[in-house]
Amino acid sequence: MKNTISLLCAALALTSCGTKQNQAPASKSLVVYYSQTGATKQVAELIAAKTNADIDSILLENPYTGDFGQTIARCQEEMQKGEVPAVKTSLNVANYDTIYVGYPVWFGIPAQPMNGWLKAADLKGKVVVPFCTFGSGGNTSIENVKAAAAGATVLNYYGVRNARVAKASVELDQFLADIKTGNCSAPKFGEQEAITDETKAIFDAACGSYQMPLGTPVSVAVSGTDYLFVTESQSPDGAVAQAKIYVTAPAGAEPEFTRVDR
Repeated sequence: MKNTISLLCAALALTSCGTKQNQAPASKSLVVYYSQTGATKQVAELIAAKTNADIDSILLENPYTGDFGQTIARCQEEMQKGEVPAVKTSLNVANYDTIYVGYPVWFGIPAQPMNGWLKAADLKGKVVVPFCTFGSGGNTSIENVKAAAAGATVLNYYGVRNARVAKASVELDQFLADIKTGNCSAPKFGEQEAITDETKAIFDAACGSYQMPLGTPVSVAVSGTDYLFVTESQSPDGAVAQAKIYVTAPAGAEPEFTRVDR
């Protein structure tokens, strides 16, 4: 792990000054992303600017056309058939040590174009830093990246809800700083404890206006100003389902729902 962190720090520190793109840069970073609505593109451009990395977007040989419903229908058909769309990029990942991999989350996994790119890319020996945008949760998609990036060192990921993309710049400063220092783990929460009036108020303030039901909080764990709520809800067949709801509540700011893991 120590060697991996040293490699990543070197990759993040070096710049592209005087390097031609058709030559192999010495210890360089690349941001590769797919964006359907522009949210992931916004985050990708922030990362590229903050790390002085090159940036490359994934394009489809046969682009999605039509409205959102038509795009989703085609995506579902591809998934049912076990197919991924043919994609193209401009830059060669072989010339880079650290690859930031960004995508929107569709159906709990990376968007199909990113799955197509991951299937074709050789990431062996690379340091891979995933980032994603999502409607409610993106944590489960990281396992797909790890499985696809065989032979790579996949670090902790950055994820942001589409509704909170405006907060990405500040959050990325901390995320990238943690990577440089080797603090690549997710926040450590304490033991789950019973809900109090105070923590129930934080949950309601963060999640009360969310358009989909998130369940009733039954316990909570705390890490600084971050909260991990466990909620329960009842399915139509009477089964009880649990979910993990992440909330951030910095001092002086309104609590915000950041992610759900189901």
